[in-house]
Amino acid sequence: MIKLTPATVRLAAQARDKTEAIRIAGSLLVDSGNMQSGYIDSMLLREKVANTYLGNGIAIPHGLPKDRDLIAHTGISVTQFPEGVSWNQGETVYLVVAIAARSDEHIELLANLTDVLDDPATVQRLARTVRVEDIIERLTQARGETVPAVAQAEADFDLWVDVALSGAAGLHARPATAFVELAKQFQAEIRVRHIGKVANGKSLVSLLKLGADGHASLRIMARGADAEAALAALAAAVREGLEDEEEAAGSAGAGSNLKLQARAIAGIAAAPGLAIGPLRHFRREKIVVAVTANDVQAETTRMQQAIAAAKLQLRQLHDEVKARSGTASAAIFRAHEEFLDDPDLVDAAQHLIDAGHSAGWAWRQSVDDRAKEVGALDDARLKERAADLRDVGRRVLRLLADTLEEEPESFEQPVILIAEDLSPSDTARLDPTRIIGLCTAAGGPTSHTAIIARSLGIPAIVGAGPALLNLADDTSCVLDGDAGNLYLEPDAADLAQAQQAHQAWQAAREAERLACYQPAITTDGQRIEVVANIGNALEAEQAVNAGAEGIGLLRSEFLFLQRAEPPSEDEQFAAYSAMTRALNGLPLIIRTLDIGGDKEVPYLSMPAEANPFLGVRGIRLCFARPDLFNTQLRAIYRAAVTGPVKIMFPMIATVEELLTARDMAEAVRVELNAPKVEIGIMIEVPSAVLMAAELAQHADFFSVGTNDLTQYTLAMDRLHPSLARQADALHPAVLRMIDLTVRAAKAAGRWVGVCGGMAGDPKGAAILAGLGVAELSMSIPSVAAIKARLRKQSMADMRALAQRALACRNAAEVRALSISLSPTPLPPAGEGL
Repeated sequence: MIKLTPATVRLAAQARDKTEAIRIAGSLLVDSGNMQSGYIDSMLLREKVANTYLGNGIAIPHGLPKDRDLIAHTGISVTQFPEGVSWNQGETVYLVVAIAARSDEHIELLANLTDVLDDPATVQRLARTVRVEDIIERLTQARGETVPAVAQAEADFDLWVDVALSGAAGLHARPATAFVELAKQFQAEIRVRHIGKVANGKSLVSLLKLGADGHASLRIMARGADAEAALAALAAAVREGLEDEEEAAGSAGAGSNLKLQARAIAGIAAAPGLAIGPLRHFRREKIVVAVTANDVQAETTRMQQAIAAAKLQLRQLHDEVKARSGTASAAIFRAHEEFLDDPDLVDAAQHLIDAGHSAGWAWRQSVDDRAKEVGALDDARLKERAADLRDVGRRVLRLLADTLEEEPESFEQPVILIAEDLSPSDTARLDPTRIIGLCTAAGGPTSHTAIIARSLGIPAIVGAGPALLNLADDTSCVLDGDAGNLYLEPDAADLAQAQQAHQAWQAAREAERLACYQPAITTDGQRIEVVANIGNALEAEQAVNAGAEGIGLLRSEFLFLQRAEPPSEDEQFAAYSAMTRALNGLPLIIRTLDIGGDKEVPYLSMPAEANPFLGVRGIRLCFARPDLFNTQLRAIYRAAVTGPVKIMFPMIATVEELLTARDMAEAVRVELNAPKVEIGIMIEVPSAVLMAAELAQHADFFSVGTNDLTQYTLAMDRLHPSLARQADALHPAVLRMIDLTVRAAKAAGRWVGVCGGMAGDPKGAAILAGLGVAELSMSIPSVAAIKARLRKQSMADMRALAQRALACRNAAEVRALSISLSPTPLPPAGEGL
């Protein structure tokens, strides 16, 4: 077994956050020669896909399997944080046990750790001790065997099976978690024996205490009503590798195997793919200033006031970022404030004002001259300050601007665009042919940037943190949208590897495109309908060409926005009928008008609302403006004569809303003597989920809008700057909402589709199919890839994945799951089964 030494134990450490704690703990292993410093970054990357909190105040950060070549030899460090470190929500850590393991030598110490977990008093004692020896002795002492308990367990359980662990890494945290998740799906009692110890198969801590290393032999025992089924499933899962770390690491990146040596900024994977090119900041406006001015004193005062206002902004920014991301991330804004106190910078601008120039022109010239001087220095770190100087200079310049003009982004070469975040109006100005990648400091998986990137087929990362905004324009980068990593200034070897991976990615996309018309039929013969979300008439034909089997969501708002008056019935009919012709018999689901107080529609004269997402939007607006609603319904029913059209009402929260909307639609249909069409509803709010059984009596189908359902379920605005990262549709709370919806719909003989961003996520699509969702509707570029992924999976595997996802505690655990093979049939009961 590996040894703990005083050199790898640190007492009385302090850290502002989890990231700093991991760096402190990892540095002990770097200093002791166990690993390279790059493995600390790998530990931080793992936190994105797995929860390393073991329980009872102990965390075990460790890196990704793909980075094991950064480990010289296996080692463990223990860092004590007496004041505690916030790990995840509601989790406080006092002992951080950093692991650098090339194989399974650490299993014995991990088993000792789980013994400590059973004794909160021991954890608190170790968290307060001032003797390194106390920690070393407690974590490395020999464990007693419990042979009598083994004999008693085998006497109490008459069904059992012997299996060997298939992986080389042993029964550590990830595979043990997978075992427990699967065991909990059965009512039977489960016990697992290894050598002289017996564990509860439904307890992670108990399993880890077995200390089972790679290829160890296990006896799985069960008793209860479904004992045979439980043994079959668990034995098959063990034989097939449970949650093998290599597989799980791959799934976290949705297929990315890229591993570069360059420094990386880690964010959240938002849209798949690789991009290689220069980085460019998104500029929202062109700042226009006058060249000259007549009143020197007035211009001097303007400059002084602008500098003072900019300092106040920077202080506020510093406090906000410090609260959200820690002191280290906020420090840049203190540095920016120092620039504004630079006497040379201010004096140079003042001389230009004295010479007859405006404050804005003088400030811009002074900043540009100073930035050029700094950028010409030989010291690389000092050269980086030129970008900071330009950034803070622009902040003051905006306050001195005579006008701010919209400035369309135009680039001479393809670029990777970075920004704090992107709004709908921002993305409308982008040229997709020149933007090969997107990376934002804010946002989450359901943010506008993520949605737009997927719809445009642009690789993207969101939630990369404020440090992203300090990068200089034209920095060479590799963006990995599958794994969520932005690599900075890659060397020739890194670029060669990235280019090779990019070519492989393009080849895979081409193969998917060529097979896009093949239906999504799983390996065990189950078909899932894959359709598209569209926002205008032209996209209907594009969707068909991409392999979509219809339109699962037409956002009809495109006809109502950016105009001075609402569209006429004839205009709407022309648009809808053009789509039915383009679809040539494929179904078209039209969502009726979904506009709220958050959108600027002058002719609606809607008052501003304190919380537009809880106000008059969706079907409530349709009721408030029956003139608009009835006109749209007339156009839809007329278009239904030209092709298979279905109507879908948005934001239904109560049965009464659905009945009222149906009555209004029926009145229009009777007036036109039009054929009946299927009428469904969006499931976007928790009340609709909880009333799904009643709503299913009056709706022909449900379509789950996972973007809105996520923010309403988690009470998190998906566009909020600090909460968007957590607004993840793969959160178990959201998945359980979808599960309840599907169960209620099936009981009433109705089908369920999903038209939110989750449907276009490879893991999300598999989980949704496993939950029983019959139709997946997504952005057009995702259609071929999702169909290809579904064709490679079995429905049995996806159902098992969905059940494991429902049992998870958070979105990170769900994203860390991989698809296991289906359980093999249980052999006849008997000796050893």
